[in-house]
Amino acid sequence: MPRILIVEDSASTRAFVRTTLESESGVAAVEVSEAASGFDALRLLPRGPYDLVITDINMPDINGLELVQFMRKSEQHKKTPILLISTQSSERDRQRGLKLGADGYLAKPFGSAALMNDVARLLAGRGTERDG
Repeated sequence: MPRILIVEDSASTRAFVRTTLESESGVAAVEVSEAASGFDALRLLPRGPYDLVITDINMPDINGLELVQFMRKSEQHKKTPILLISTQSSERDRQRGLKLGADGYLAKPFGSAALMNDVARLLAGRGTERDG
């Protein structure tokens, strides 16, 4: 059963992502944990390992890009797939996130099909966007 950590300061976005992950047929059964900030994520990561981390970029305290940098420097989490979600939808922002080590980038607003497509790809370990 895949373990997924959602890191998002918006309760409604966290709820949407959780509901999509738990109800869509792309992933039969998942264990979802939620963090309302990057700081909360740092407290939850040691409870891993997680098979995927989905994180917003813009959050108070520790933002998503800082979380990516932390995870990529950590022996325990450096290979964990990371999907960035953000309202920042420019190509520059996308490239910045991927360069820091994220494996995917999804611009808000997004639908459940787009989310599940990225989640399925990252859980399957099929090529990451930063490999290309």
